[in-house]
Amino acid sequence: MWHFVVSVRMRKADGPVYGVSRKKLGGESLSRCCSGKMGGCRAFRGSALLFVLLELSLVCCDITDGNAEHLKREHSLTKPYQGVGSSPSSQWDFSGSTLVTSSYVRLTPDERSKQGSIWNTVPCYLKDWEMHVQFKIHGSGKKSLHGDGIALWYTKDRLHSGPVFGNQDQFLGLAIFLDTFRNDLDGTARSFPYISAMVNNGSVSYDHGKDGRSSELGGCSAEIRNRDHDTYLAIRYSKGRLTVMVDVDDKNEWNECIDIGGVRLPTGYFFGASAATGDLSDNHDIISMKLYQLMVEHTAEEENLDWTKIEPSVSLLKSPKDNIDDPTGNFRGTPLTGWKVFLLLLCALLGIVVCAVVGAVVFQRRQERNKRFY
Repeated sequence: MWHFVVSVRMRKADGPVYGVSRKKLGGESLSRCCSGKMGGCRAFRGSALLFVLLELSLVCCDITDGNAEHLKREHSLTKPYQGVGSSPSSQWDFSGSTLVTSSYVRLTPDERSKQGSIWNTVPCYLKDWEMHVQFKIHGSGKKSLHGDGIALWYTKDRLHSGPVFGNQDQFLGLAIFLDTFRNDLDGTARSFPYISAMVNNGSVSYDHGKDGRSSELGGCSAEIRNRDHDTYLAIRYSKGRLTVMVDVDDKNEWNECIDIGGVRLPTGYFFGASAATGDLSDNHDIISMKLYQLMVEHTAEEENLDWTKIEPSVSLLKSPKDNIDDPTGNFRGTPLTGWKVFLLLLCALLGIVVCAVVGAVVFQRRQERNKRFY
């Protein structure tokens, strides 16, 4: 009896962006097929094999690192939000203006000068993970009369209110900003709302006046406010690569927003979300936060490394501060290591050889012309 392993992409709310689930096609299902005519069974087997090959080709193009995933409930926030509160057994705690209902967690109401946050109380020790966030930003403000936005965090400290979307400045870790209000009137090339990423080792301040452009690693514009349908964002961190995807058009498909290599994040940090309003306001709601573990193979050296001691950092081809002169704010960089250094050296060597050959040919022809002249 044949058994096939069929790989299928999951819906955004059910599994990781690049993840797959596995469903065995065999046993009883195949027995029912073979109980009919032999020709039908052969046709089934051929069709199934073709389907498997097609799916595998699609998956191979889609998956970059992991090949399995698991929902980690201790790091996930879902309806009806059991385990949320200040008791010792709670897995999520909240502060400020946060209101927990049976349908959503409202970080701020549509009122001025509010701050709220919700934080996982369990530190995450996964090396490779993917977080799916379902959120809703809505309010009565029209055009640019709303603010300020939501921040999603993976940081060393939690429950510290502050000026960065309701959380502390000079944090340690990763932040994804869903910024709905333009502060920098000179940055007209960038449309808002705007999603951006920042990795901080505790030494950099978030510049609200420039909408964080001096410390931004990458970003994209997205219509995430006052939508009539569900809006989603996925943050994937695997083998030093940070990827942010969005689904805000109700098409049940992910669109890439940020893709950055050379990112180093430690384990043992906390996931959280915060929001803030100022003179302008909005309702900032978190519907769910689901964390998936990505099953990725690491080298023996990586496995023996103490991941809790890693300092948050990013190796880029250019400094994030160069983003000030980049109106789009979009750039991607990866560290010059391994085969990339080899390719650069090889190209340089080939260039030198070509120049030497061309120079030798030109010199020889000139010599021949001079001989004919005399």
